[in-house]
Amino acid sequence: MTAENARIACEFQLLRYVPDPVRNEYVHIGVVLRTSDPSAAPAGLEIRFTRDWRRARCLDPDADTAMLEGMEVELRQRLLDDADGKLHRILSEGLSLNVQITEPKAYFAESVQAGVEELMRVYIDLPKRERASRLAGRAAIHARMRDEFERSGVWDMLRKRIPAADYTRPGDPLRIDCGYRPNGIIRMFHAVALEPGVEMAKVLAFSAASLRAGIERIEKASLELTAIVEPAQSISATSDHPDRLAVYRFGVETMEEHQIRVLTTADLDRVAATARSELRI
Repeated sequence: MTAENARIACEFQLLRYVPDPVRNEYVHIGVVLRTSDPSAAPAGLEIRFTRDWRRARCLDPDADTAMLEGMEVELRQRLLDDADGKLHRILSEGLSLNVQITEPKAYFAESVQAGVEELMRVYIDLPKRERASRLAGRAAIHARMRDEFERSGVWDMLRKRIPAADYTRPGDPLRIDCGYRPNGIIRMFHAVALEPGVEMAKVLAFSAASLRAGIERIEKASLELTAIVEPAQSISATSDHPDRLAVYRFGVETMEEHQIRVLTTADLDRVAATARSELRI
């Protein structure tokens, strides 16, 4: 038996982010892989987007990466719920004007999961070492948060990019990264980088009271709002910025004064384990 015969016959398509269709410049952001046997769906189908949006931001500094992440979750759920295997229809309806999909290509994989991992390495993601060095600030905190929730198996169950305007007033631009409702309480989590400054901390603090009041009024639930920040040990003073640690502490204290729970990325494994328990995975 050849190595090719030992593998599963599949087809894959690449998802491209195209900010300007006229210029037709793009960057690959995801993979759709499915077995050639239609009866294997949905187990024989997987969709995966990148977690490192640096290339997309280099092409388009205004790229709405949170929207793209939400698109991945929505497409995966629709594909899992689709009993008829209408992949083309679902992708056509679910993709935005700035996301295109390539024509299918044949591919032989050890398994669908292994195939997706291999295709992501080849076409989409930077090497892990390079990716880690390039992520910084809020993007790094958000990526760590997502990794921990995914590791606990709850990421797809969380609500993403929660519009504060749903609970405060129209026009509020704030979107909370993610959250869930286990019982009579809604837990929300937002990545806040304090290394560049405290602007995001002050925005979250300013919004907390009206957000909490809106949730109590509309959802009949209490709010536990958690800011995820970098550990204090990662903040070091320099000759140009000797007050960095003082600024960090100011940001933490400002959020805590407005009843925002502040945790660091070192606490995320515990946060994710609690979510897994409360969501009964």
